Amino acid sequence: MDPRTPGEIEATGTLPVVGDGTVPVPVGAAAEPPGPDRPDWIDEARASLSLPGKYLAYEDSGRRIVVSLSREWTRIGRSLAADVRFDDATVSRRHALIVAQADGVRVLDDRSLNGVYVNGRRVEWSALAEGDEIVVGRHTLHFMEVAVGADTPAPATVAE
Repeated sequence: MDPRTPGEIEATGTLPVVGDGTVPVPVGAAAEPPGPDRPDWIDEARASLSLPGKYLAYEDSGRRIVVSLSREWTRIGRSLAADVRFDDATVSRRHALIVAQADGVRVLDDRSLNGVYVNGRRVEWSALAEGDEIVVGRHTLHFMEVAVGADTPAPATVAE
């Protein structure tokens, strides 16, 4: 099979596109109405996440994809080496970096031609907060931060 042709599993959008950190998002009605510019499926994607953490959600070729930001660096671009890859001429090979550290999550423009936009403003770098919208070329990514809540058990502590 031609390696450039997506496999049957990848084309359905039900399994991860890249890496172990992606989560399939079911298609259906949202539990609550979306924000003014946020698609309704983002709330459904958030509800489907069972583990606390930081995530990027986006649509690509009709697939809805959620990627866990579990590593310190997440590369976004057109390159085959990118963690979040868009096969689109509006996206540079090395377009942006998402940096997740103890003091927060930031997006950095990796010298892209078309720039990186956060909530409609072009940035060289920007701290990310829950609900921020990141635009890379023609693609919009949504930053989600899922905290330990009532539905998610907190890590066990040892009493001394």
